[in-house]
Amino acid sequence: MTLEALSPRDAVTAAVPRHVALIMDGNGRWAERQGRARLEGHQAGTENIRRVIATFQDAGVRFLTLYAFSTENWGRPAQEVEGLLRILHEVIGQEAASLHRRGVRIRHLGSLERLPRALADAIRSSVKLTQQNIGLQLCVAFDYGGRAELVDAVRAIVASGVAPEAVTEETIRAHLYLPDVPDPDLIIRTAGEQRISNFLIWQAAYAEFYQTPVCWPDFDPAEVSRALDAYSVRKRRFGRLP
Repeated sequence: MTLEALSPRDAVTAAVPRHVALIMDGNGRWAERQGRARLEGHQAGTENIRRVIATFQDAGVRFLTLYAFSTENWGRPAQEVEGLLRILHEVIGQEAASLHRRGVRIRHLGSLERLPRALADAIRSSVKLTQQNIGLQLCVAFDYGGRAELVDAVRAIVASGVAPEAVTEETIRAHLYLPDVPDPDLIIRTAGEQRISNFLIWQAAYAEFYQTPVCWPDFDPAEVSRALDAYSVRKRRFGRLP
């Protein structure tokens, strides 16, 4: 896929976004409101991922990015971090084969270096298992930060010996974690917060933003439909006039 093919021009009037990115927020608050442990909320949120993926796939979305674990999430209490890593490991083991049967291609963006070896190996295995699939591309941002991605891109550009005056937007894009994935058309954040939280900083420049007060475990197919309906009436100009 060429960068020209990823131009936003063909997305201006599209009723269905080509690429949706999800900030899956509110697991802990969902659990606390029910008098349950925060990890129970994370477990419930993880179980919700399957139905949301299927709903977006059925709607015709071609790329779906999930913000699963940020570089800042390491600062949470150790017990919660350990629980999140364990839950992700379990989910990969349970869902990779099913996603593969649905033709989903799993991709990772972020770092694997700080993850437990077994978890990192499971992620690599799921990516390898599904790498030939041509259906929905599911990009999982785990140990991911937008600033870290840009720092890594700059380091790679410098290491490759590109002259400063030769650096263009295309140069930077080519050194991002997944340079062939188009920029998100729609970013959805659950649980009411209205910030981007270091997510896809470069790629989100002209994304439409949709915020809902619904916590992630309750973000069901009906909520997906509301988000897609809201997107379908947006007028995207990318800084230009019609």
